[in-house]
Amino acid sequence: MEPFTAGLISFEQALDTLLARITPLQDAETLPLPAAAGRIAARPVTSPIDVPPFDNSAMDGYALRMADLTGAPLPVAGTVLAGAPWQGEWPTGSCLRIMTGAPIPPGCEAVVMQEQTQQQEERIILTAAVSAGQNIRRAGEDIRQGNVVLQAGQRLGPAELPLLASLGVADVAVVRPLRVAILSTGDELQSPGQPLAPGQIYDTNRFAVHLMLNKLGCEVIDLGIIRDDPAALRAAFIEADTVADVVISSGGVSVGVADYTRQMLEELGEVAFWKLAIKPGKPFAFGRLANSWFCGLPGNPVSAVLTFYQLVQPLLAKLAGQQGAALPPRQRVRASGPLKKSPGRLDFQRGVLSRAEDGSLQVASSGHQGSHVFSSYQHANCFIVLERERGNVEAGEWVEVEPFNALLES
Repeated sequence: MEPFTAGLISFEQALDTLLARITPLQDAETLPLPAAAGRIAARPVTSPIDVPPFDNSAMDGYALRMADLTGAPLPVAGTVLAGAPWQGEWPTGSCLRIMTGAPIPPGCEAVVMQEQTQQQEERIILTAAVSAGQNIRRAGEDIRQGNVVLQAGQRLGPAELPLLASLGVADVAVVRPLRVAILSTGDELQSPGQPLAPGQIYDTNRFAVHLMLNKLGCEVIDLGIIRDDPAALRAAFIEADTVADVVISSGGVSVGVADYTRQMLEELGEVAFWKLAIKPGKPFAFGRLANSWFCGLPGNPVSAVLTFYQLVQPLLAKLAGQQGAALPPRQRVRASGPLKKSPGRLDFQRGVLSRAEDGSLQVASSGHQGSHVFSSYQHANCFIVLERERGNVEAGEWVEVEPFNALLES
């Protein structure tokens, strides 16, 4: 390991430590289905009914009794429509016209599709062999009453909510939105829309974090920019801790003279770790305040977004009780061009994943990888994850890539 990385903890150790300490929230609320889109199920949901609720036809055709299949043409005694169970008499030696989804009439043992029949005035002739039970959807064949159809921790989306609606479920218990307080620190920061004084820059990080939290369905408490003043920073942390589940600051966790955030965290709570062996994003801090979790993002915009994506996003997912991985699985592809890399830190470079002429996946750098070059995200669709001790990558070498999830997709 390079001397300048001594004392830095690995990304894997940081993520494991962070997730091991998080306990999912137990607070829930009940919402109508349309309002629950994107939320996390707080409890398992069981089906109140069988699906289908009754035996029904899988297609348009004819309802048959096996004893009536003598080889002679069958007269059509009536029609069974969806939503209208057969009420009349079904004479021996006849069949019934039946529509897709219509209830199977009593005594019916099979449905033959209309394409396997020939019409002969008011009779049909079968043109294919018939087996008992064919083309009949049985009650409960898809879902049995009492079966668990939705596990706690599932995010509710276009697949889950219509399923609940099909069962007649109108409301669902969901985890309440996470409350996240955000603030930026530094005399050099100015809010967009305001004129810059000499030496100032616009506060990109808080805006980016706010947008990502909105995408994750969090309730955001924006405390603005806190100047480099210990008393002001202390007051901001105390306020945030009283109203939020998670407090996220940007800046103030490196080793500068005016970097008070780590000092405040040690006084008001505890620091679990800070300074990671990753690039970008080395000065990332995680810890605990009296009532909330704390994440201190680096001041550089690229680093702030990277550490939020890779570390804070999984933290929020676990706190919300979400089941399954928060991030897409990584895959190995070939680099289509050279990549610059110095040994010592795990490197998350922004890349462009595409198809080569032979159909295989390949990845290239999205451009300049400096931690101040935020446009590298705009042109990227994945992270190229280069091992901690790896050096420069030549074209054609295998690398790991992690496609962006919805949080960074355009």
